[in-house]
Amino acid sequence: MMIIINANIKTMEKENFPNGFIRIRNGKIEQVGGMPDLKWEDDEILDVQGATVLPGLIDAHSHIGMWEDGLGFEGDDGNEETDPTTPQMRAIDAINPMDFCFREALDAGITTVLTGPGSANPISGTWCAVKTAGRRIDDMTVSEQVGMKFALGENPKSVYNGKGQTPMTRMGTAALIREELQKTVRYMQDMKKSKKEPDVDPPEYDAKCEALIPVLKRKMKAFFHAHRADDIFTAIRIAKEFKLDYVIIHATEGYQVADLLAEEKAPVIAGPIICDRSKPELRNMKLQNAAVLKKNGVKTAICTDHPVIPIQYLALSAGLCVKAGLDYEEALRMLTIVPAEICGLSSRVGSIKKGKDADLIVVKGDLLDVYTSPSYVILNGKLIEKHD
Repeated sequence: MMIIINANIKTMEKENFPNGFIRIRNGKIEQVGGMPDLKWEDDEILDVQGATVLPGLIDAHSHIGMWEDGLGFEGDDGNEETDPTTPQMRAIDAINPMDFCFREALDAGITTVLTGPGSANPISGTWCAVKTAGRRIDDMTVSEQVGMKFALGENPKSVYNGKGQTPMTRMGTAALIREELQKTVRYMQDMKKSKKEPDVDPPEYDAKCEALIPVLKRKMKAFFHAHRADDIFTAIRIAKEFKLDYVIIHATEGYQVADLLAEEKAPVIAGPIICDRSKPELRNMKLQNAAVLKKNGVKTAICTDHPVIPIQYLALSAGLCVKAGLDYEEALRMLTIVPAEICGLSSRVGSIKKGKDADLIVVKGDLLDVYTSPSYVILNGKLIEKHD
C-alpha cells in the first residue's frame, strides 16, 4: 500500500490534479484526487514535492525480447522465414524477458510494451502485450494475443524474392493474406456445419486457421505493417473485405493521405521517428508525420519499433514530434492513453484512474527533454529501484 502525495498529476483522463495524491492498494489505483481530499491512512508515503506524475508509458510497436541486443542468430527469433504465412507463431514462445533492454525500457518509464514477430512474412504471428518487469513472460503478460501481425510492401517482397517464391510482388503479398483469411472463413463455416449436422465431419485441424479465427471474430487486432500510402490502402481494403479490427503500423507516408485516413477512422501507430531513410519505402519520411495525422483527426500513437530505435528513446521520439509541430499534451497522450485505446488495453493501462494497474512514473522536469529521466517508476504498485 502506498500514497503518492504533493504531485502534479496528469491523469490522461478529463481531470488533472496540480496538487494531488494517488492511493495504491494491491497493485491497483484505489483513489486519485486533490490533496485537500486526502484522508490519511497507515500507508507508505511517497512525497514527490511537486513533481509530475504520469501513467507509465506504452510502446505500442516493438520487437523487444524477439531480437536480443548483442546477439546474432542465437538471439534472433523475430521471423520464421520458412513459410510466408505463419499465423500460428506466438510471440510468447520467443520473448526473452532477461534481455537487458527490458530494464532499459523500465528505467525510461516504459511499463507496457507490445512485441512480436514480423515483418518478413505477409502473416507473421500473434503479438503480446507485456509489462517490462519480471523474469517469466507468463507473469508479465497483459494480453497474450493482443493482435495478429500482417505485413505489406517492401519487406515480404525482399525476403521471398531472394528465395524465388511467392510473394515477389505486392499483389502476391495481398493474395496470400486473402487466401489464408478466406480459407479460415471456410474452415469456420465447416466447423459450424459439423456441429449442427451429426453426419458432417468437422474439418481437419489446421493450426493456421485456428490462429486466425480470433482475428476474423474481431477478438484480436489486425496489425498491418505499411509504410507507403498505397500499402496503407491495401491494408484498409483487406480489412474492410473481412471486417477486421485493424491498426496501421508505421504509416510513414500517412501525412500524404491524412484526410483520407481520418475519413476511414484508421488508427495509426507511427514510427520509428529517429531514423534515416534506410530503405526505399522510407524515402518520403518526414518528422511532421505524427503532427499532420493528429491535425487531421487520425488517432495516432508513437512507437520505437525497437531494436530499430532503442526503446529507451520513446519519449525522445515524441519530443522530436513536438519540435515538428505536434501539440505537447497530445504527444504525452500518444505515449499513454492513445496506444492503450488503439490496442484494446485501456481497461488496465494508459491513464491514472481508479481500478487501473498502478503503473506510474514520477518526473522532475520535462519528460520529452533529452536530459530528463523519471525519478521513480512504479509498476503494478511496486516502486522499482532505479539503475544508474
